[in-house]
Amino acid sequence: MEHTWRWFGPNDPVSLSEIKQADATGIVTALHHIDVGEVWPLEEIRRRQAEIEAEGLTWSVVESIPVHEHIKWSGPRRDEAVENYALTLENLGRAGLRTVCYNFMPVIDWARTDRRWKLPNGGYAMRFDFAAFAAFDRHILRRPGAEDSYDAEDLERADRWFAEADDEARAAVRQTVLIGLPGSSDARELDTLRSGFEPYADLDAIGLRSHLVSFLRELMPAAEAAGISLAIHPDDPPRPLFGLPRVVSTADDVQALLDAVSSPSNALTMCVGSFGSVPTNDVVAMTERFAGRIRFAHLRNVTIEADGKSFFEDDHIDGGTDMIGVVRALLVEERRRKDAGEHAAIIPMRPDHGHFLLDDLERPTYPGYALVGRLKGLAALRGAERAIAAQLDAQLDAQRA
Repeated sequence: MEHTWRWFGPNDPVSLSEIKQADATGIVTALHHIDVGEVWPLEEIRRRQAEIEAEGLTWSVVESIPVHEHIKWSGPRRDEAVENYALTLENLGRAGLRTVCYNFMPVIDWARTDRRWKLPNGGYAMRFDFAAFAAFDRHILRRPGAEDSYDAEDLERADRWFAEADDEARAAVRQTVLIGLPGSSDARELDTLRSGFEPYADLDAIGLRSHLVSFLRELMPAAEAAGISLAIHPDDPPRPLFGLPRVVSTADDVQALLDAVSSPSNALTMCVGSFGSVPTNDVVAMTERFAGRIRFAHLRNVTIEADGKSFFEDDHIDGGTDMIGVVRALLVEERRRKDAGEHAAIIPMRPDHGHFLLDDLERPTYPGYALVGRLKGLAALRGAERAIAAQLDAQLDAQRA
């Protein structure tokens, strides 16, 4: 696999030179300074590419070209935004970029309730406490109809959490939930979040999925001409939030999307932590099942808590998902591609998220994107990959003997 690292551009507290010292060779980034829905100019793409290459690194994956909300709910700017997305793909292809990771989550991207949850070793992890999230929805955001999104036990736990939490705990949850988008440290206001829900009032999962399929069908000619794979990222966490539908949460969701748009350019980002955030997803089996369409991998791990709905970001190879099984499935797929002579045989992976450890506690950083924590994760994953590759080689030698 290609070892990559997410970098948020020149304002990222983690520099390209530090990433190089971590022994990553590929960069995963985007043009974050360009407004959502606008075309990425070729000169801006090449400028960023040159900046990365000047450090001896390669821009390997685009993560991401954000999908405009009007595409998701079919608003008045929908057609313009799809056309601009296609033009951006054309420009990325001209620059030699071949993989784009994107998501189709309405209004809010990943969701957590705690950015720094203390671990037994003294480090910190991100966590999603379902009771705290429901309390935010019901008592802080005060979303109309929030009670309809939870069962009686959930509501009881949410009410208890809110009653027992002090002002500091409530403020921390509010700030963490409102961050909304990766790479951002600015919390959006409650009214802004509430207004974002309004266009989705009558849109269910069937409708949202149909909008995703229409979007992809219109993009496929541009993606295929540019030689680009559009690798969708699963929902994080893979369950409805704020009453909004989510449509990339299960194996059935993935299969339905791949069946609806059969082009090889319609691909998957295997995010182990996202799919692994609910007990019903067998992530190893999903990796094996969809291996031929996986173009990018986020190797992070979570441990689901006793309620089955809360989870925390665990060590990369020690969480609730069998990460060794996932890596093995990806390496087997790489070997199949090489044997078949396929062009994109190598799968880029990155150590997604990481604990806040040592110097991470002192430097400013984007939530989940600490330097030392990710360096530790990459080292562990690299060691696991080497061991699994050696085992596969030995098995092949035994078969030939």
